Amino acid sequence: MAAGEQPQGRRYWRWSKADFFPEPSFQSWRAYGGALAATVPRLRDRVAARSSEAVEAGTLLAESENPLRRCLSWVDLAFLGFGSVVGSGVFVLTGQEARFDAGPAIPLAYAAAGFSALLSSFCYAELATEIPSAGGSFSYLRVELGDMAAFLAAGNILLEAVVGAAGLGRSWTSYLAALFGLDTDALRIHVPALAEGFNLLDPIAVVVLICTSALAMSGARLTSTINSLASVIGIVIIAFVIGAGFSHFHSSNLVEPTFFPFGAAGVFRAAAVVYWSYTGFDMVATMAEETKNPGRDVPLGLLSSMSAITVVYCAMSLALVGMQRYSEIDPNAAYSVAFAATGLKWARYVVALGALKGMTSGLLVGALGQARYTTQIARTHMIPPYFALVHPRTGTPVYATMAVTLGAACVALFSSLDVLASVSSISTLFIFALVAVALLVRRYYVAGKTPARQLRTFLAFLALVVLSSIGLSAYYNSRYARRWPGYAVFGVGWAAGAAGLALAAKQQRQPKVYGVPLMPWLPAMSVATNLFLMGSLGSMAYLRFGICTVAMLVYYVLFGVHATYDVAHSATAADVVAENVEQGKIVPGSTLPA
Repeated sequence: MAAGEQPQGRRYWRWSKADFFPEPSFQSWRAYGGALAATVPRLRDRVAARSSEAVEAGTLLAESENPLRRCLSWVDLAFLGFGSVVGSGVFVLTGQEARFDAGPAIPLAYAAAGFSALLSSFCYAELATEIPSAGGSFSYLRVELGDMAAFLAAGNILLEAVVGAAGLGRSWTSYLAALFGLDTDALRIHVPALAEGFNLLDPIAVVVLICTSALAMSGARLTSTINSLASVIGIVIIAFVIGAGFSHFHSSNLVEPTFFPFGAAGVFRAAAVVYWSYTGFDMVATMAEETKNPGRDVPLGLLSSMSAITVVYCAMSLALVGMQRYSEIDPNAAYSVAFAATGLKWARYVVALGALKGMTSGLLVGALGQARYTTQIARTHMIPPYFALVHPRTGTPVYATMAVTLGAACVALFSSLDVLASVSSISTLFIFALVAVALLVRRYYVAGKTPARQLRTFLAFLALVVLSSIGLSAYYNSRYARRWPGYAVFGVGWAAGAAGLALAAKQQRQPKVYGVPLMPWLPAMSVATNLFLMGSLGSMAYLRFGICTVAMLVYYVLFGVHATYDVAHSATAADVVAENVEQGKIVPGSTLPA
């Protein structure tokens, strides 16, 4: 069968119970009852189960029936990273945090947040070259930490995908109204009969979500090309903002009355908030399966884009506080007001256009990455495998893209931005911290080969790193934050744990292509920075995170554990591959032409 040809007798556009619930546990109510009765031993089996890179980047591909296209280079990935990260966040959050938390030191807040994001991108880069799967962090955690950790990551990934896309869609409408000089809600439909927070319908957001997703479904190559062109426009706008800002730069604004009006604590508070301007880079890792040379291209694309973005953010924030004294900055329209104060009133249109471009690119790349996450999750049967199917002509997961888009469109139509903001992105930092732990596990533990004594040594020092990081974060956000002994204790604990990993624990595996430098210090620092930023979030964020986690576990116990158990025990991986090849579902090693 030729690459990309649809298996005989199997149409892509189909809809049946067998496509959604093909596992034996769901063939009848009696079978499902028996599965529920065996939940405890099945759950025990799944908690202990770990996947492998061969399964994640090989065997599971058969579930999609058609392969994703290998058509992207490191340049494409760099532009995708730029497009996924540089959205409206820098235009919105910079003024807010400069005014209330960091003052003229806001560039240091962006540098600190960028450092944390860069640490995480190093970890993603190594894991993406080792496990070049569309599942990104989901696949990494499934291989190194097991099915349960991977499922919790999967649930949070899908939640963030829907809520994040909905939020960008609503923001797109607000900035479009601002571009026309209207009130931010002027283009929405007010429905008094609905509850407050849900009574401003936003059909424009729905249209934007559908259009960007349609582009994503048309093919990764076309989407990448459009994103690259849009990114060039974005670079021009950013260059204008930086150039115009520095042309009206007054160094006195940085030191009057002081560079740190809110102290170091204010800088760290701001760093925790502006960190969200960096989120989205993990979408690049999900494109590894569609990259021509993932071992070389993913690290180059990830690290080059994140380094450039950090420099850009620091320069943009410095230009703002140099143009206008921090106490006079408008937190809602910082750049527009600052430019108007210098006589460049028309520049607000450039700022609004830059934000619109950033949000459009974010939606476009987000539609690509979120669908790849969903595809890999469906390949494992944690959600119905129907959403793993790849279209034979476009080489894209159409059903997965449609599912995420439909969810985001429904949320965006009704929910206001403040309601969406209440669903905290705490899960993003949680996943980043887990990915760093997974990388350490990969380097220091190999199932069946690592001696028990070495494993105990590794786990002891890893626990010291994690617990010290949690303790440092909790102490910083406690009433004792101004006292130094706690920092000394937890700091020494973290250093002892990282040093123990470096000196006493023996690495069991070396990277095949690309390896994180300064192992284990860099991933240990990534754990610490992500947990530290998590600690800066309020108690309500943890309450919502807990509620969402409980809901995810209920779904897993009722459905996910039984579907994955059936798949794991119905046949060996080799039997699955042989059966799929025999049925013509997929040609081993085949790829669609670029």
